[in-house]
Amino acid sequence: MAETMVTDLHQRAQSILESSPIRILRDVRVDRDGQALVLSGRVESFYQKQLAQELVRTVAANCELINSINVQ
Repeated sequence: MAETMVTDLHQRAQSILESSPIRILRDVRVDRDGQALVLSGRVESFYQKQLAQELVRTVAANCELINSINVQ
């Protein structure tokens, strides 16, 4: 995957979380690790962790996604 494409996916993934109607998901971070996107931060439930991952997957379906979100 081209470097500029991963950068674009990273920005789109962060943007979709920041505009989420679920407040806690707005604080989840998206970082790049080579060709992968890494989700990090804290949420209150495994449902929210999965929801964050699936939101990002809608814009980054062809990119490796690592979900490192912690559940409090």
